[in-house]
Amino acid sequence: MFYGLIGQKLGYSYSKLIHEMLGEYEYNLIPLSPDEVLPYIRQQQFNGLNVTIPYKQTVFPLCERITELAQEIGAVNTLYFDEEKRLCGTNTDYNGFLYMAKRAGISFEGKKVLILGDGGASLAVRKAISDQGAKEIFIATRKDASQLNRLQMESGSAVSLHFVAYDHLLTCDDVDVIINTTPIGTYPNNGQYMLDLSMFQACSGVLDLIYNPFMTDILFQARNRGITYSNGLPMLVAQATKAAELFTGKEDDFQKENERIIKAIEVDLSNIILIGMPGSGKTTIGTLLAERLGKPFVDLDKEIVETAGMPIPAIFDNFGENAFRDMETALARDFGKKRGQVIATGGGVILKPENMVFLKQNGIILFIGRPLSKLAMEGRPLSTDIDALNRLYNKRLPLYNKYSDYIIECSDNVSDNVDKIILEANIK
Repeated sequence: MFYGLIGQKLGYSYSKLIHEMLGEYEYNLIPLSPDEVLPYIRQQQFNGLNVTIPYKQTVFPLCERITELAQEIGAVNTLYFDEEKRLCGTNTDYNGFLYMAKRAGISFEGKKVLILGDGGASLAVRKAISDQGAKEIFIATRKDASQLNRLQMESGSAVSLHFVAYDHLLTCDDVDVIINTTPIGTYPNNGQYMLDLSMFQACSGVLDLIYNPFMTDILFQARNRGITYSNGLPMLVAQATKAAELFTGKEDDFQKENERIIKAIEVDLSNIILIGMPGSGKTTIGTLLAERLGKPFVDLDKEIVETAGMPIPAIFDNFGENAFRDMETALARDFGKKRGQVIATGGGVILKPENMVFLKQNGIILFIGRPLSKLAMEGRPLSTDIDALNRLYNKRLPLYNKYSDYIIECSDNVSDNVDKIILEANIK
């Protein structure tokens, strides 16, 4: 007997990691096809379950008792047994979402809110923001016009509620908060595009329920525009600890663990990305940093050399800089999807904005600063002399500053540099 998560595709999930960090029970990921769900639950060979896409409404008929909250939401994400051994269904997404929003400092009182998606998670979000005093809610859906009309008539919401097709979002371009409840952009489909935030000039807050990757396209846009945002990790953790209380009957024991777990996951699964001038020591520092953190080390320039089968100066000579940059982008995309690595980049990786989107999605970006007089120039085709190096530095410095989360001024002592990185970036 054990606890676990059921859903159709679970390769992206951090739920096992979160629940087992509580140290109370075994927790497994249980991928099920649609025709396996009902037989599996009827057997009741579990102590409790979390439920994710697309089964939050499928499990309704199998519950012997459904909490009032889950009934009002219309979706169940947690199954547990009460004192009378009845299989109960509730919704802890509600609790997790409110924790996420409060942590980000985003309020819904008197606000116009756009929710992307109309599935089970959307239902919990809709209930939560209604209870928090939202003025008006728009639900973006892919349903056709006749279905939209039916949804509108059946909504029965006390809040002004509107269903809108994705190609008519300009009708609600004055919303204050945007919330993505769809799986679009979830690993391994990183980078899938949702919408252009520049359409929503009044928007002051963006919440994305996706947590793998940490930074989705819509969150990257929010960051660049200075809009308050959060990914879905705080919600995932808070709904899990609430479920743990129901699983074990230990009320109020696990919510206090939320911040510890969030921080531990971020430290463990984030990539550490080193950017900076050619010859600044990124590879040397990165190698020791990876060793200290217990993470694998990736040198993007070395990966390019292995892919091309020739050194970088030869790539420039034979194919030109554009070909080199294309290889760099392909590798930034591939390694940026992965988690828990230290990645040293080439000096020019910041020249293509898409590279930084790929690397930032799971990464903390550190600018390794070094005086120009200390930079190695041998074998570097774009910094052949001090004048060329100065021109390169002046061109790239604004980009290093723009994309970095931390600026680390480094000395000749590699060990001291690693200590400084760990301390200033708080990554251990």
